[in-house]
Amino acid sequence: MQVKNIKTLSLGCRLNALESEKIQNMLAQYMNTAIIVNTCAVTAEAERQSGQTVRRIARENPNAPLFITGCAATRNPELFQNIPNAVTICNRDKMKPSAYTGQINIDNPQIDNFHHTDAKLSKQFVQIQNGCNHNCAYCITRQLRGGAVSFEYDAILADVRRAVTNGYGEIVLTGVDIASYVQKKCGNTFLLSDLCQQLLHDVPEIKRLRLSSVDPAVPDVKNIIDLILRDPRMMPHMHFSMQSGSDTILRSMGRRHNAQMVRDLVARANGKISFSWDIICGFPGETDELFQETLDLVHETRPIKIHAFPFSPRPGTPAATMPNQINRNVSKERVRIINNLANQNRTEFMQTQIGKTVQVLVEENNIARCPHDIGVSVGGCPVAPRTICDIELIGVDGDNFIGRIC
Repeated sequence: MQVKNIKTLSLGCRLNALESEKIQNMLAQYMNTAIIVNTCAVTAEAERQSGQTVRRIARENPNAPLFITGCAATRNPELFQNIPNAVTICNRDKMKPSAYTGQINIDNPQIDNFHHTDAKLSKQFVQIQNGCNHNCAYCITRQLRGGAVSFEYDAILADVRRAVTNGYGEIVLTGVDIASYVQKKCGNTFLLSDLCQQLLHDVPEIKRLRLSSVDPAVPDVKNIIDLILRDPRMMPHMHFSMQSGSDTILRSMGRRHNAQMVRDLVARANGKISFSWDIICGFPGETDELFQETLDLVHETRPIKIHAFPFSPRPGTPAATMPNQINRNVSKERVRIINNLANQNRTEFMQTQIGKTVQVLVEENNIARCPHDIGVSVGGCPVAPRTICDIELIGVDGDNFIGRIC
């Protein structure tokens, strides 16, 4: 029996990596050899890099079936035209076996040169929804992934139980817009906070439950914060898809939250939950004064990490043709400024944790993650990945804590 040789490369978000794993398992039932590239189009640069990466893989593997899917393949299939032995599959069809089978016929297919490895983390990501119903002025995700679809609870429960059985102590619930999760259960509305509570009840073996990015505009976020404060298995760190801290810019973006909502959520957490943000720097119309409003909110609410990036106009979105576009060099400088401020917040937060004993999840090479999603360099003997153990935090080394096993 021929050994399965189906390789995957996921570009962009963690959801892509999760979907690639599902596609890999699906195709293993139908073929022995293939390469799957799950592309990204969140920015123009990501789309360009997707095309460059696929063309290189095709050159290095001329006898391998190559399946190109994901957001760049959906948005710009022409980017991948005329690549030998390649099929482009849009997001809508990426989970359908018929989109792959019978499309490429190669005698003795083989993979010659493929050294990419999708990260195998100690935590297990579980997808709970897909798509988005919002119309943010800068974003093409809705165009590429469609409207929001919340998965049935029984399917999510099965994935979580499978992950626990396979030795994963930390589960991360993920999707495109997980805060929009909603189902009907026993005639009642079943939201993200309800989903978390039910999973913790139905799978008591879950040791750590974490959420990926959430929209701070959703009222249910208050309930999630309350649940984190009640149940120690809920990890006390939340990542907000903020994008700006200026109400003027947030309105222009088409976002549904404002700065005061975020202040209220942070106050509700009462210093027991840490936060991180996404921020777009240099959105059209962002003056120095409006950018300062974002910096002021960072000073006030003290997120410990910010994923900041310069605004990238995407053709087909309202923001691409807005007046008062910002020079990219200005945007990049603002990224540097706000990242430095977040780094200062994180360093000061880490200093307050020295001497505490915390539960960590060990990943690789004795690097673990604490509940606040900060790395911990664990001293002493090697510790196996996926191990959950108690660590005393004894110091800080750059972005990581230094810890020793209790």
